[in-house]
Amino acid sequence: MAPQHPFAKDARRIVLEALREHALVIGEVTLSSGRTAQYYVDARRMLLLPGPFRAVGMLVAEEAARLGAGCVGGPVMGAIPIACAAIGAAVDDGLKAFFVRKERKAHGLQRWIEGPEIEPGARALVVEDTVTTGGSFVEAIERLREEGIALAGALAIVDRLAGGGDAIGRALGGGLPYRSLFTIDDVYPDRPDR
Repeated sequence: MAPQHPFAKDARRIVLEALREHALVIGEVTLSSGRTAQYYVDARRMLLLPGPFRAVGMLVAEEAARLGAGCVGGPVMGAIPIACAAIGAAVDDGLKAFFVRKERKAHGLQRWIEGPEIEPGARALVVEDTVTTGGSFVEAIERLREEGIALAGALAIVDRLAGGGDAIGRALGGGLPYRSLFTIDDVYPDRPDR
């Protein structure tokens, strides 16, 4: 039996505590969707700390393995630390990372999808840090499909429960799973709009 990583048992707790302590910002903010909110979850503030980075990596690598995904990634910027954490935590070297650009690069290889080549038949787990409307997630899913990449499912770190999960589910189609590790109810259970 392979030795278990010291964070394996406590990965969910480590991530949730870090989201509450480092990522949750209380106060009025404008979201990427244009909506205003009285709180914000800046997951990168948590993802770029060593302990939560490793814990997220293990949780995402586990989900990729469960879904039979050979690669993990998603929209710039949110997916980059998640995908990097996942390939670092994978039990073997079979998991690759990628990210989806907002605009095609105008020079070099002019790619939408950056990272190592994804082999035909390899399935992608699409990831994102925080979901509100799901817009950037849906765009990444559409771009991956246009590039001929098969999907295994989608995973967010936090879903704000603002309709994005439904939009992502529709974009995935075909019964492919979308889930989040946590919802805003987990991260901010005492919020005034609950």
